[in-house]
Amino acid sequence: MLIISRTPVRISFFGGGTDYPAFYNEHAGAVLGTTINQYTYISLKSITFDSKIRIAYSKTEQVERIDDVEHPSIRECLKHRGLDGNLEVHIFSDLPARTGLGSSSSFTVGFLNALNALQGKTSSKHQLATEACHVEQMCIQENVGSQDQFHAAFGGFNSIEFQDSQIRVRPIALSKAKKELLEEHLLIFFTGMTRYASEVVQEQIDKTQSRANDGYLSEMHALVGEAEERLISTPDDQVVKAFGTLLHESWTLKKSLSSKISNLQIDAAYQAALDAGAYGGKLCGAGSGGFLAFFVPSDKKKNVREALKGLKEVDFRFEEEGSQIVYMKD
Repeated sequence: MLIISRTPVRISFFGGGTDYPAFYNEHAGAVLGTTINQYTYISLKSITFDSKIRIAYSKTEQVERIDDVEHPSIRECLKHRGLDGNLEVHIFSDLPARTGLGSSSSFTVGFLNALNALQGKTSSKHQLATEACHVEQMCIQENVGSQDQFHAAFGGFNSIEFQDSQIRVRPIALSKAKKELLEEHLLIFFTGMTRYASEVVQEQIDKTQSRANDGYLSEMHALVGEAEERLISTPDDQVVKAFGTLLHESWTLKKSLSSKISNLQIDAAYQAALDAGAYGGKLCGAGSGGFLAFFVPSDKKKNVREALKGLKEVDFRFEEEGSQIVYMKD
């Protein structure tokens, strides 16, 4: 059997950091973000002529035992599901890994979804995301939050709320016109820097566990509700500015969580975009690299692109489907 899954990456606008269990097991957390049409594709093929596990991504693996698989998510997903081999896995991505758009969780969700199809199982989107959180946080023991898995599984423009062990996904009721305005005025640029989020975020996790970040994170949580209110109540001709300026406020708070979130190169690029006319923006993900996202008025787009001409711009659209099985054949 050959199966192909397709799973989107996400842009988290508000609340990132409040989705870590170290915070939301003590306080309420929430994030607001959307998935975009940049995907992780996984082909999964069952093989019968040998018992090996063959895997192709940025490197190639061929092993006899699951414990020998180096790719942590593949290894732990297979162990979690009780599978022992006879598989060939290929991974393709539209964007580079380790760049702050949730590609690691996009992979885990997409791989579990493909394994569902292989095993003849069905899972709700919520179950799929919850299982991905378990694999990443408990099996691999990575320093990751809980938003990326739910964005990837559900797709769309959502508010995701965290309280103890309860996670709730609530679609944001935006008109088609407002979604198109946000999409049209959002520019995304690759900084050229990649990093391992689990390593970058360690200082932030330590400060969260010691409660040193509680004040900042509580303010960031409050901004999620304010951002949703602005999206819904602000007139169409003002919504981009209202959302973008609030995003700038959130980015300033986020930089207070850890010394590793930004650096001189990122700060310089961010300021150049503001000087060129952007309303506001943020660095996506844990920090120290990845993608910068800005909301920009129409008459300033050319200036912002010129100011950031050394960075590669990403062509994208919002998407609403989440993880999908796009091909399956015996």
